[in-house]
Amino acid sequence: MSTTTKSGSTTGPSKQQPRTARFVAASALTLALGGGLVACGGGSSTALAPEVNVKNVAAQPADPGRPQGRTGAGTPLKASKPTGLTIPSAGVRTHSMLDLGLDRNQELEVPSVADAEKPGWYTGAVTPGENGASILVAHYDTARGPALLRNVAKMKVGDAIEVGRADGSTAKFKIREVQQVDKKDFPTNKVYGKTERPELRLITCGGPIRDGHRSDNIIFFADLVK
Repeated sequence: MSTTTKSGSTTGPSKQQPRTARFVAASALTLALGGGLVACGGGSSTALAPEVNVKNVAAQPADPGRPQGRTGAGTPLKASKPTGLTIPSAGVRTHSMLDLGLDRNQELEVPSVADAEKPGWYTGAVTPGENGASILVAHYDTARGPALLRNVAKMKVGDAIEVGRADGSTAKFKIREVQQVDKKDFPTNKVYGKTERPELRLITCGGPIRDGHRSDNIIFFADLVK
C-alpha cells in the first residue's frame, strides 16, 4: 500500500495505469504509519469522521448523440491542468489542486495529511474534460479529523462536479454512478480503463476502520455535460 505523503507528480506526459488501485485515496491513518506522523491509536480517535457508507446506484450514461446539455454529453475540451474543485451537494469549493503521480512501487500517490483539504489529480491520466477518464482523489478523513470530502454521503447520482482549469474554463460533470467497494476488490479496469468519452472518476474512502485505515473506496463516475 502506498504510504507516500508527496503531492508532486512523478509521471511524464504519457498516460499510465497504476499497478494496483486498492490504496487509492487511502485514509491518512495508513499514511501516518509510513510517513512518520502519529499512528492509529496514538492520537484521539474521536477526531475521526463517522463511518460512511453509500448506496451503489447507476444511471444511463449521457448520450453523445443528443444536444449538449443536461441529457447530452459535453463536447471534449483541450488539455488544461485542473486548478480547483466544486461540488455543491457536498459543500466543496476549493481553488487548489495537487499533482499526484506514481511512487517507486507504481502505486498512486495520495494527498498528504497536511493537504487533507485539497484534492489531487492523477497526472498519468487525461486532464478533466478531455476524451478519456480523468482521475481525482480526495480524503474523507485523516488522523486529524474530517477532510475535504467529509460530506461525501450527501453526494448522489445527478449531482454536479465542476473542475476549474488553468485555461480559465470549467469542466462540468454530472455523476452517473456511485460505487462503494472493499479496497481489495477495487475495480481497476473500470476506473482506469479506456473510454472515448470525457469522463471523471472521483475517489475517496469510506467504510469502517480496519487495521488502521478505512476498509472501502467510494468512487463517483461522472460524465462531462458542459
